[in-house]
Amino acid sequence: MGALTEIATGLPGYDSAIPKSVATTAEVLRQRGYNTAWFGKGHCTPMWEVSAAGPFDRWPTGLGFERFYGFLGGETSQWEPALYDQTTPVAPYRGREGYHLSEDLADPCIGWIRNQKTGAPDKPFYLYFAPGAGHNPHHVAREWIDRFKGQFDQGWDALREETWRRQLALGVIPPGTKLTPRPEQIPSWEGYPDRYKPVASRLMEVYAGFLAHADAQIGRVVEAIQDLGVWDNTLFVYIVGDNGASAEGNPHGAWSSPSYQNGVPEDPEWLLEHMEDFGSARCENHYNVGWAWGLDSPFQWMKQVASHLGGTRNGLVVSWPRGIQDAGGLRSQFHHLIDIAPTVLEAAGIPQPGEVNGVPQKPIEGVSMLYTFSQKDAPSTHVTQYFEILGNRALYHDGWMASCFHGRLPWVRIQSLPFGPQERWELYDIAHDFSQGEDLSARHPEKLAQLQALFDQEARKYNVYPLNDETMQRALPENRPNLLEGRTTVTYYRDNVRMPELATVNVKNTSFDLTAELRIPEGGAEGVIVSQGGNMAGWSLSVHDGKPVYFYNWMGHESYAVECAEALPPGDVTLKLTFDYDGGGLGRGGTARLWVNGHIAGQGRIEKTIPFLFSVSGETFDVGDDTGAAVGPYAHGVPFTGTIQKVQIALRSEHDAGTKQAMHEGHVDAALKSQ
Repeated sequence: MGALTEIATGLPGYDSAIPKSVATTAEVLRQRGYNTAWFGKGHCTPMWEVSAAGPFDRWPTGLGFERFYGFLGGETSQWEPALYDQTTPVAPYRGREGYHLSEDLADPCIGWIRNQKTGAPDKPFYLYFAPGAGHNPHHVAREWIDRFKGQFDQGWDALREETWRRQLALGVIPPGTKLTPRPEQIPSWEGYPDRYKPVASRLMEVYAGFLAHADAQIGRVVEAIQDLGVWDNTLFVYIVGDNGASAEGNPHGAWSSPSYQNGVPEDPEWLLEHMEDFGSARCENHYNVGWAWGLDSPFQWMKQVASHLGGTRNGLVVSWPRGIQDAGGLRSQFHHLIDIAPTVLEAAGIPQPGEVNGVPQKPIEGVSMLYTFSQKDAPSTHVTQYFEILGNRALYHDGWMASCFHGRLPWVRIQSLPFGPQERWELYDIAHDFSQGEDLSARHPEKLAQLQALFDQEARKYNVYPLNDETMQRALPENRPNLLEGRTTVTYYRDNVRMPELATVNVKNTSFDLTAELRIPEGGAEGVIVSQGGNMAGWSLSVHDGKPVYFYNWMGHESYAVECAEALPPGDVTLKLTFDYDGGGLGRGGTARLWVNGHIAGQGRIEKTIPFLFSVSGETFDVGDDTGAAVGPYAHGVPFTGTIQKVQIALRSEHDAGTKQAMHEGHVDAALKSQ
């Protein structure tokens, strides 16, 4: 798992396929008498295995969790999430007023705990609760947002200083910790245009409301455990985030996630005009880069910048009334996420297994933190740790940290920079400089060289090499395993729903033919025949007022509709969509034509298409329906009322040389020029 599953490669350390030789904590505990459950985000299954065909051994239910209810991917809509109950797709939001994912995760989680304690009162449980909050899209009801109205009008520079002062007063950072300066690539609040400051403030109000709402749901889970009388002997580990705050919202924030994922930043005027959408199902909003920097006070940088602690260091809260006497105490030993598993096992009194299900196990690479519960001032037992994300990298060793900011900025989606001697390494004595405020590389070159050599040693040991800072090229469907490998024609049926984008035939940047064999009842039919994507990007073929319509949604900003003038006749009907791609690069337009029983019935231009991804938020390919957020007004989530015998999609191979070269190399300059 050297990177997200969406940009996995075939190299060791980056293939995203968890091997049997590293059994999960859940599997180990399950075999030792625990009930196990996972509610929420499940971002650990190889993308080519997220389909109805499985295999399911790397889904949560195959990784030792007896119960799973959540989503498989990096993010999902809080209003219309792509959920699975075990391995079955479900849509609990339909027909449910006021639905929200965080609440929907807490409800069955509480029910599972109660059932477990009712059915087996003396049996322990292991629970992983991972809400989608506060990952983007930032979705929450207006009443939660309005609680924070006006609280961020001071801007990110002031917020950062206010936070730093509170941290010092609370003692959660050492006295004398420096507030590091703002990187030159991030705008100051004073220099940020006044016209867009209300947008920025509102985006942060939404995020704060989102977090507050998530905390309330986690509180409900805690209260349920307390009500059962087992809280005192429950080890509760609260990991506050899994990285620094995210700068993926671009300098002006984001209204549409696909705009960032496809490398097309949005006009701030659009965000200004659509402020009322923030937090709702009408958009997939994210806050500005400046807020990410402000939220990571007092550190430098943010998520994706693994070279500096602003990108990696998080608060951790542990409660265990029976096992911790120093309630409310602070600990400052250096530890890493990989130390959670051995801590849990030691607390449970279970040795690290040498073999699981007949497979010899690799040694667990972390160390237990249990000693810190009773030994406040004990030296840290986690002495060495490498960090690396997309080229930004660092090495911690015994209180020192060598940091190489590769130059890759988190909010620039498409970039690739050279590795080599031109990169600048910095050196910090974080045992005495908590925030990495003073670079000592010029003063202690021998220490820096020592840590650089140690990084190389650790990188070789843990398959960090070869370094790769590309994301877009690695995200192309052509660059990972595909269960449809080599097939240019695929047939789908009515029960093919909730099919992830990377597990279906790829209709982007190509000409294709789609043929639907239908049976139309007397009086006509309505609804969705086939759809892909959601309200931020996607397409659908549906029947509206009896007439076929091909609808294309470009980033939620622009849309195109090709309609038939006449209604479909009753009886057996062959409805065909042909799309002739312009070529010349990625994300170009094309001409769409609709044919009914062999005769052309409508045609029109699609001026812009999506070059890379329709969705990273779980929007899928559906036959006879449009699960999740509706692609557009014609894909309104109404299941098709006629009969769908089959839908066949056939790709055509007449790509021009420019498109072929762009697809092969992952270049996006042509796609951006077309916008």
